[in-house]
Amino acid sequence: MFSKKANGGMINVIRCDLKEYLVWKWRPKNQEVNTTTRENAIRWGSSLRVKDGEMAIFVYSQGDKSHDVIYGPCDKKLDTANLPVLANLLGLAYNGNSPFQAEVYFINLALNIQIHFAVVDFDIFDPRYPEMGIPCIVRGTMTFNIKDYKEFIKNNRLINFELMDFKNQVKSAVMRYVKSAVISLPKKQNISVMQIESQILEINDLVKEPLSKRLSEDFGINLRGLDIEAVELNKQSQNYIDLKRMTVDIQRDQTLAQAQLNLQNMYDSQKMNKENLSESMRIQREETQRAQRLKSEQTHLGAHSVDVQGDVMKTAARSMGQMNGSFGDGNGKGGSGGGFNPGGMMAGMMMGGAVGQQMAGMMNQMGQQMNQQYQQGQQQYQQQQVYGGQVPPPPPQMGAQYFVSTNGQTQGPYNVQAMANLVKTGFLTPDTYIWKQGMANWAFAKDTELNQLFMQTTPPPPPPPPVK
Repeated sequence: MFSKKANGGMINVIRCDLKEYLVWKWRPKNQEVNTTTRENAIRWGSSLRVKDGEMAIFVYSQGDKSHDVIYGPCDKKLDTANLPVLANLLGLAYNGNSPFQAEVYFINLALNIQIHFAVVDFDIFDPRYPEMGIPCIVRGTMTFNIKDYKEFIKNNRLINFELMDFKNQVKSAVMRYVKSAVISLPKKQNISVMQIESQILEINDLVKEPLSKRLSEDFGINLRGLDIEAVELNKQSQNYIDLKRMTVDIQRDQTLAQAQLNLQNMYDSQKMNKENLSESMRIQREETQRAQRLKSEQTHLGAHSVDVQGDVMKTAARSMGQMNGSFGDGNGKGGSGGGFNPGGMMAGMMMGGAVGQQMAGMMNQMGQQMNQQYQQGQQQYQQQQVYGGQVPPPPPQMGAQYFVSTNGQTQGPYNVQAMANLVKTGFLTPDTYIWKQGMANWAFAKDTELNQLFMQTTPPPPPPPPVK
């Protein structure tokens, strides 16, 4: 790192090999900072190596602490060409051979310098239960750079300044803004503390803007990025356990109960549908059997009528025989003996014919009724097929009620008879707007079923003849 020259003094290699630093003061090997004045004695011809992403500052004790700045990458020997300020200070008296006094500082100008942070042991509160504080830890990373080295030196002085020193300086600011954002977020977003871990992006945005402004103004640092990595709740704390029981567990139980209720409703609905289907099929089967019986009875109605007429005739014949015996012996004298009685026979035949005709009429009437019942049964069966086994309700018995619109005012309701009277008085004309329940919009009376009322009115009388 250094060697001996013939005319005295040390030939130095000035460089910085640290990986993490902000400002580092160079010194010869095995010498601590500010332990000897030789650490600032530098000879011409010493080697200077400045890497890309850093700069070297030579601060001189002469005059007003003037300095030379060399940006990397640079790998040169020190001479008046690359240290113009020093050349003006020393002049030609040293002839480039004598050592000079200078403090050498390396400043890290890398674009992405990172430090990790953790804000621990602070409580956040659920807006619904503000008395229950839950311990919280927030972890993250800051990415920054020194954009203006002069502003940085002005805020921090030109001294040995490591990353740990900077971290200790900004610790209070980071804690302040992170705590403020995390504690206020549940109330602002109206969310439970249990959901705070899902709000990392929102927390990041709430912290970055004010923290960036603070670091720039007070420390000369440009905050390039802030990454909140985790928001951790202490799940072992009693308040967390109690709050979880009152919120998440209750909601989970409610969801489970609702799911079970929905499942039971589905089972009940399927059971009812099955029972309704079975009942509908039973009714349909009975109606079909009833219709078949009615049809069979109607088919054999004629034969049944003949049988009835035959029974009537037989009964009439027996009656005639009994009447013949009761009218006498055939000699016109009467008695209990048998004999032919023409009058009795005629009366029996007339009675039998009348009774037979009456029975036949009754049977025909019964057949018509049975046929009517069969037709009604078939109609009901077809309606059940169309309407899913449900018979439509009977039509309403109330008459239609109409409303009349005249001069922007609505009058009514009126029934059909009242509307007919309004036509007679001239109050209701074909071009009058009317409406009743079931109509989508108002319509002219002439465009509705009331049009027939205007056809029944008597035309107005002719005008009187002119006076001569």
